[in-house]
Amino acid sequence: QVQLVESGGGLVQAGGSLRLSCAASGRTGSTYAMGWFRQAPGKEREFVAAIRWSGGSTSYADFVKGRSSISRDYAKNTVYLQMNSLQQKDTAAYYCASQRLRLGSTLALYELEYDYWGQGTQVTVSS
Repeated sequence: QVQLVESGGGLVQAGGSLRLSCAASGRTGSTYAMGWFRQAPGKEREFVAAIRWSGGSTSYADFVKGRSSISRDYAKNTVYLQMNSLQQKDTAAYYCASQRLRLGSTLALYELEYDYWGQGTQVTVSS
């Protein structure tokens, strides 16, 4: 089992920045990738960004490209999501997820491909 704990959410004005953190613990040795998803009220959960734990290749949703960056810290077993130029439509609960290594694993973009989830951290962007 892998436990994921997100932090860093909060209230920010439009145009501002936040850095979300996700600390992983437990059986992290078999982690292939970690990702961020978000869910706004009344909407489905959607992919935001993902990073391969070894090698660091990344993938981003179009709506965050150019204004967000995902990174990881091996020593801290932590993944970060730096979000800049935040807009009101970025308001959502942000969830961290972990993808286990399997034969033929590729960087996952869909929530069903992830094995473990955190509880989420709320990001609210005001006008």
